[in-house]
Amino acid sequence: MNFSDQRAVLRVTAALMLAQSLSSAAYSSSVAVNQLAIVGMTGLRSLGGLPSAVVLAGSAFMAYQAGKLVTRFGRRYVLTLGTLFGVLGGAIAGTGVFIASIAIFLCGLVVIGFGRGILDQSRFAAAEVNPSSRRARALSFVVWGATIGAVGGPLIAPPLDALGQRLGLPQYVGALYGTASFYVLAGVAIFVLLALDLRGLVTRVAALEPAVESETAAAKLPDAPQRSLRRLLGEVPAARTALVAMAAGQASMALMMSCISIHMKDHNHGLGDIAAVISMHTLGMYALSPVVGLLTDRIGRRRVIMLGASILIIGCVLVPISLNTPVIALAEFLVGLGWSGCYVAGSTLLTDALGKDERARLQGANDSVISICSAVGSLSSGILLELIGIWPLSFVGLAVSALPLVFAAKLAADRRSLAMGSA
Repeated sequence: MNFSDQRAVLRVTAALMLAQSLSSAAYSSSVAVNQLAIVGMTGLRSLGGLPSAVVLAGSAFMAYQAGKLVTRFGRRYVLTLGTLFGVLGGAIAGTGVFIASIAIFLCGLVVIGFGRGILDQSRFAAAEVNPSSRRARALSFVVWGATIGAVGGPLIAPPLDALGQRLGLPQYVGALYGTASFYVLAGVAIFVLLALDLRGLVTRVAALEPAVESETAAAKLPDAPQRSLRRLLGEVPAARTALVAMAAGQASMALMMSCISIHMKDHNHGLGDIAAVISMHTLGMYALSPVVGLLTDRIGRRRVIMLGASILIIGCVLVPISLNTPVIALAEFLVGLGWSGCYVAGSTLLTDALGKDERARLQGANDSVISICSAVGSLSSGILLELIGIWPLSFVGLAVSALPLVFAAKLAADRRSLAMGSA
């Protein structure tokens, strides 16, 4: 790779990391007030989980459409479109609260979900402009960029809301309009910093790759733009393993994280303890993602998926084992870290297994499945906690977490059989 292309790769990776940080801050600041806004407008605490489900529904729908749009228009324009959805969604949701319209508020959250469904795919943009030997690290740095936003977003919501109230706006409207302004900054970063020939860069990077990659040798197929997700999963074991790793990791993580606030409150933990546990969980998800990316490039995608799933299992076992805050915090940290292993290594393995002309469309379909699994995990968490309690719920999480282990082990067995057959 020549010096000009190296600079371009660094520019793209840094731009995507910056945009991910800004968009994550925007999204997190809205999450901080969405539950409070819906309960305030309806008076029903039981609807507290509705905003997250609505956002995830929008994300699942748009992630699949985004893959098709990227194929036609390119990453730069589609990622910019994602930020525009965020701006529009924040403005609509804020207006819904301003006029006390639940329907308009929820419509705004759907549009915010559209933006999230597109912007979450920025990790794939970083992966495909980097050689396979550095692909996981580049992807992990974009994921790591979300750490700043995830931590900073909730912190900026109160001053934005206070500013809105000083300007005469109802409570929570200022925070939602502030969400829109952060999406504007993310859009500017993407549109300006990605103003280069991304497709040409991807082609030049792909041309430097060896003919056979050890991690995906059994999975490589010629580019096939007409291939469906169903066909891909049937024909390519590596893609199947990658999807299961991301989907199962997301479902298990959402299941174990969404119930923890209620579980702790039921056992007389204060808001400070609950917030500390959620912070530790977020730290596990994002803070060590560069280390996870480095391991993925060094020891292989499959091994990191198995390591991540194993850590998830340990976290699921620890969640109900003690009511002491440090133990619960450690358990949720491990749940987040295990998710990171499945997510980073799974995303990288999927990128490896796809031809460059089909990547965007099938990556979008993959993210739709992940969003659906996240929604199922989140919505079922409270129901299962109420019906069967924390111990059986943790074993459900354990069983889901074991799926990536099974598929990764089968991938290794298939690879060994292929190697013996060709010997």
